[in-house]
Amino acid sequence: MSKENLSLTSPLSCPSVLHQQRLDQLAAFVRTSEQILDAWDTYSDQHTDPDCQPYDDESYGRRAARRDADTWEAAALIRPFARELLSTAAVQLQHLPARMVQPAWPWHLTAADDALDQLDAIEAEGSARLDGLPPSAGPGTAAYDDLVAARNAEAWHALNELALHTPAILAIHAAAQAAPPRLEAVAPHPAPTVSASPAPAARR
Repeated sequence: MSKENLSLTSPLSCPSVLHQQRLDQLAAFVRTSEQILDAWDTYSDQHTDPDCQPYDDESYGRRAARRDADTWEAAALIRPFARELLSTAAVQLQHLPARMVQPAWPWHLTAADDALDQLDAIEAEGSARLDGLPPSAGPGTAAYDDLVAARNAEAWHALNELALHTPAILAIHAAAQAAPPRLEAVAPHPAPTVSASPAPAARR
């Protein structure tokens, strides 16, 4: 095969500006989630006894509610496009050389998708409960804030799962950028059609 029939390609090696921005937002979410969890672990260690029982249940509960709310808000920034990032990562994964693929990456993508499903369900249920409140029970009222806090607390596990598994998207993207281009055959251009020369007129 001649060089003219080969081209160098690397699928998805040049992300769009929007896709790169979303990857940056995902990386920020992962960092924020880690910071929230680290701060919570430090607080919990300092405010519980050796049996992990809080010294002050009320203060401990308020701090846990803040942890849940902060993580919910951080995740809300990436959830609108998180599945698109997962889909792109899945395509990139299919095109990566086997030697560059981490065995756990497909599992991470599936687990992140499951976490998004859980969060969607929890949000839908929470919104239905909020819609059932009387008009006077808006943000800032005990009834409204209690429902929001309950939603966030219920979502805590799924939020943790999302923060745990979405870094695989970033790792797959980095691998796709580092992957060598692949040689793919390009169909040769058809030769131009040559019109037949008209037959010479017979001499008389």
